[in-house]
Amino acid sequence: MAKVLVITPFGGEGRVAELQSKHPGVELVVAESRDTVLDQIGDVDGVFGGLSPMEFAAAEQLRWIQSSSAGVEWLRDVPALVNRDDVVVTNMRGAHAATIAEHLFAMLLAFTRGLPEFAVFQQREHWGRGEVGSLRAIKDMTIGIVGFGNIGRAIARRANGFEMRVLAVDAQPVPASDGVGEVWPLSRLDDLCREADVLAIAAPITPETTGLIGPAQVALLKRGSYVMAMSRGGIVDEPALIQALESGKLAGAGLDVTRVEPLPAGDPLWKAPNLIITPHDSALSSLTFDLVWSIFDENLGRFERGEPLVNVVDKRLGY
Repeated sequence: MAKVLVITPFGGEGRVAELQSKHPGVELVVAESRDTVLDQIGDVDGVFGGLSPMEFAAAEQLRWIQSSSAGVEWLRDVPALVNRDDVVVTNMRGAHAATIAEHLFAMLLAFTRGLPEFAVFQQREHWGRGEVGSLRAIKDMTIGIVGFGNIGRAIARRANGFEMRVLAVDAQPVPASDGVGEVWPLSRLDDLCREADVLAIAAPITPETTGLIGPAQVALLKRGSYVMAMSRGGIVDEPALIQALESGKLAGAGLDVTRVEPLPAGDPLWKAPNLIITPHDSALSSLTFDLVWSIFDENLGRFERGEPLVNVVDKRLGY
């Protein structure tokens, strides 16, 4: 019987018990805490959650790792795993996309419909009709999506609902779909920045995407445009973003991710004007948790039956 160690039991023990009854050919064991993983991992065949180099080295018969997130940047810290073709890594690609896309539009609409200003009026018990002069419609705006995977596609579908023009760039050849006008190669990133009224960051963090939106790309953005970073911190150059906000070049920015997390007290991002920061919570919802467990359930059954797994990660590409 295969043994799978559950390190990150989202939703509690009830989920694990349900899967155990559904998959009697696999023994599910929940790690009592992160500190117990080293003691428990020696004889497991699969893991639900990421691993440290030391934990991977101790997993002597490991064959499968189900990442609990879509991003698998932790792989860079475990080069021995990257080079092991006999250990398959799968991720949660698709589970988080819907709520992340909704979070982006919540931030964007907060800016375009003046919600921060109206919130202040409400606190002051002040009607203030006609006093917010920056109200805008997003219909007919161009949204430029950096990274056209599941998150990028979910953003595009919602942008279509708002009757926006949608463009995208991706590191891999991707056919246009979901109402996207064009999906350009990454070499046309600068063109995308010139066209975008809203720049949406939906790419994974890799050595190639780190610092991808640098000072030169921020300088190419239209005056009065918006930047929304949803996938991973470190893709957008934060000092350049702050400067663009302070100068008034950008009308606003929304960050659910930052280069350093948690964002430390005293970081200049906290004081930047027209910036909404949320603590990497854009994916959180009951829908996301249900989808995470659904993907794990699907792969657990496939692992039990010896079938190919879904959402397999290219460990060398990092996604």
